Amino acid sequence: MNNKIRVLIVDDSAVARQTLEEVLSSDPAIEVMAKASDPLIAARKIRKEVPDVIILDVEMPRMDGITFLQKIMSQHPMPVVMCSALTEKGCDTTLKALEYGAVDIITKPKLGVKNFLKESRIQICDSVKAAARARVKRISKGSLLRNRIEKKLTADAVLPPPTARAMVRTTDRVVVVGASTGGTEALRVFLEALPLDAPGVAIVQHMPEHFTKAFAKRLNDLCRIEVREAVNGDSVLRGRALIGPGNRHILLKRSGARYYVEVRDGPLVCRHRPSVDVLFRSAARYAGSNAVGVIMTGMGDDGARGMLEMKQTGASNIAQDEATSVVFGMPQEAIKRGATDRVLPLGSIAGAVLRECAR
Repeated sequence: MNNKIRVLIVDDSAVARQTLEEVLSSDPAIEVMAKASDPLIAARKIRKEVPDVIILDVEMPRMDGITFLQKIMSQHPMPVVMCSALTEKGCDTTLKALEYGAVDIITKPKLGVKNFLKESRIQICDSVKAAARARVKRISKGSLLRNRIEKKLTADAVLPPPTARAMVRTTDRVVVVGASTGGTEALRVFLEALPLDAPGVAIVQHMPEHFTKAFAKRLNDLCRIEVREAVNGDSVLRGRALIGPGNRHILLKRSGARYYVEVRDGPLVCRHRPSVDVLFRSAARYAGSNAVGVIMTGMGDDGARGMLEMKQTGASNIAQDEATSVVFGMPQEAIKRGATDRVLPLGSIAGAVLRECAR
C-alpha cells in the first residue's frame, strides 16, 4: 500500500516542473504523481487520478492558475499550494488565491543557490505535508508522515531562554500571535474584530519573503486598526498590528514602558523563518505577565515551546480550537504541553484577548 502524499505539479516552465519534482522526490513521504504544463492538461490527469495535493503556478497559458483554482474549489475541492515568483504582481495575485481557497504559498526555488535551495526544500516539502492534512471547503462563485529531516533548531539559535525574574506589570498589555497554514484567513477574522484602541499586536504568519508586505496592506484596507509589515525598531502601539516580514525573524523587545520589535536574520527555527517560537520566547523574556499569546491554525509545533515559556513567566495564552482550524497541529502541540489557558473557536478569540487585556 502506498501511503505517500501524491502531488500533481502544474507549471508552464519545464525547468520549474523538473526542479519541483527533484525537491519533492527528495522527501520519502512525497511522490510526484504527475506533471502538467497547463491547467487543461492537469484537468485531464485529475480525471484519471485525483492527487492529494496540487502545486499550481499562478501565471500560465490557456488558463491562469487563479481561474483553475476557482474551478477546482467550486467543483472538486482539494488542497492546492500556489507557486509564485517573487514579484509585486505575483504577491498580490497569489494572496487572492488564498481567499479563493488555496492552502498555502511557496516561491519558486532558485537553482544554483545552495543554501536557498536547501531551505526551499524544507519549506516546500513541509508546505505539501501541511496541505495534505488541511480541511478544504467547496467555494461558491491525510495522515502526517515522518521522514528524513534536517536537525530542527529551537529558539536557542536566535536568543537565550527567558530568566526566572518576572517582568514588572505595565499599564499597556501586548499581544503576540502565531499562525501558519490557514492563518491568513484566521488573522483576517481576528484583526477585523479589533477596535481602534486595541492593544498592540506582533504577528508571525509563516509566509514567503515579500508576500507579508502585500498581506499586511490587504489587511490594513480591511481593518479598523493599522496593519503593516514590521520594520526593525517599530513601536508596538495601541491600534497597530505588526506582521513579521517573510524570511526574517521578529522579536518583541522592551525599553522602559515602550515595546518595540527587532527584525533580524538567523537560521530556520522549527523549520521556519520567521518562527513563532522566536517571537513567543522574546515575549516571555521582555513582556512576561504583560503579554497575551495566541496560537492559531498550522501544521507542526512552532510556537508550542515559546508559548509554554510565556505561560511560565505569567502570560495568558489562547489556542484556536480544532473545529475552526484548517490544520490543528500548532494549537494542539501547545495544548499538549500545557501552555494554553483557553481553547476557543476563531470567532471568540478577539473578544477574549480584549477582555484579558482589560483586566
